[in-house]
Amino acid sequence: MANQPRIFSIKELNKYIRMKLESDVVLGDVWLRAEISNFTHHSSGHMYFTLKDSDSRLKCVMFASHNAKLPFIPREGTKVLARGNISVFERDGNYQFYVTSMQPDGIGSLYLAYEQLKGKLEKEGLFSPSRKRPIPSFPGAIGVITSPTGAAVRDIITTLKRRYPFIPVYIYPVSVQGKLAAPSITGAIQAMNRFGEVDVLIVGRGGGSLEELWAFNEEEVARAIASSVIPVISAVGHETDFTISDFAADLRAATPTAAAELAVPHVLELKQQRARLEQRLEGAMAARMQQERERLERLRRTPFFMHPQKYLLAQAQQLDRLDEKLRDRLNRMAMKERSRLEKLQARLNRHHPGERIAYSLKRLGGASRQLEAAAAAIVRERKQALHGQMRQLDALSPLKVMSRGYSLVYDDQERKLLKSIEDASPGDRITIKLSDGKLDCQVNSKRGDERYGGQEERGAKL
Repeated sequence: MANQPRIFSIKELNKYIRMKLESDVVLGDVWLRAEISNFTHHSSGHMYFTLKDSDSRLKCVMFASHNAKLPFIPREGTKVLARGNISVFERDGNYQFYVTSMQPDGIGSLYLAYEQLKGKLEKEGLFSPSRKRPIPSFPGAIGVITSPTGAAVRDIITTLKRRYPFIPVYIYPVSVQGKLAAPSITGAIQAMNRFGEVDVLIVGRGGGSLEELWAFNEEEVARAIASSVIPVISAVGHETDFTISDFAADLRAATPTAAAELAVPHVLELKQQRARLEQRLEGAMAARMQQERERLERLRRTPFFMHPQKYLLAQAQQLDRLDEKLRDRLNRMAMKERSRLEKLQARLNRHHPGERIAYSLKRLGGASRQLEAAAAAIVRERKQALHGQMRQLDALSPLKVMSRGYSLVYDDQERKLLKSIEDASPGDRITIKLSDGKLDCQVNSKRGDERYGGQEERGAKL
């Protein structure tokens, strides 16, 4: 029986091809020089694009974990150097380039990255003059962040000692070129801020090409300078060199030497300024003394100093007049206050507790008499009403009626009042109540009133 061929599923075949491609030494780490097209930056953070040259195209993807630290923003038509590996996207069966790092290709691309970052930070307000801090006129100490072996550090120290020889200078050595330069500079700025020993920071290096100065165009360095509590003077390259750090700093110096000159005053200039101020002060004091002498001399020649007694007599007369006016005003005020006091005394007397009590007692006596009279009138009126009601009750009393010859008839137990002959039968015992007593009787017979249609009924006597 012939060997049966192995039959693959599409997924198995794509997986096999992917493993082959990823195990290839050449395809596992590839650098490509090409131009970006069909660029899409997805909301997930991943970048999807095509790399092309004059003859061919290749689909690419750069995941967010790799593109987060790109020094530039890719655009359509940007020429780049891309590094990554070739693999297969199993679902679609398409092979593509998985980019792990990317940089602009050539000086033109570096300048593009520079302009993009500059525009981004400027839009955030990182270069705004309103957030820049003034450089102290007389700093207590200077911090220098630069390479310890370059000419820049020697120029800065020499200039500082020449202009302001007694100021302390703290050097923080960093790498100013290469991949480690930006983290090194950022860490130095943050460390100087933590120490808090200096009043001004000089950050920079000597001249060089755009690639050599690129560390000072990194976003992390610019943000570290902008967030520094200590004022920063940027001193990168020569006079014609401009970096992102220059815009983020509180002050830009054309050269490291110029930065040292801006950081501290010149001791000779201070001495000359002090001498000029002393001369101005002496001149001003001499002129003021001369003015005061002339004023004193004018005062000595005035009539007041020449004939003081005359002015004193006039002032004495004025004092007498004022004294009279004062006395007159005091008398008027005293009379006015005395009249006011008398009025208040009269009002107080009217409100004296004794007077108030006597008045209240008088009102209380009158009210008591009125109350007694009203009570007596009410009692009389109630007595008359009571007598009238008693007469009415007496007239309506059953006893009063019975005294006129009427009586009340009850059954034997005196529980029921007999109102009709129908309430008793011959032979029943009844009780008749009169005005002065009662009679126990027995019904022998009963006879109705003819007016009511009554009939005679007889019964045996017991």
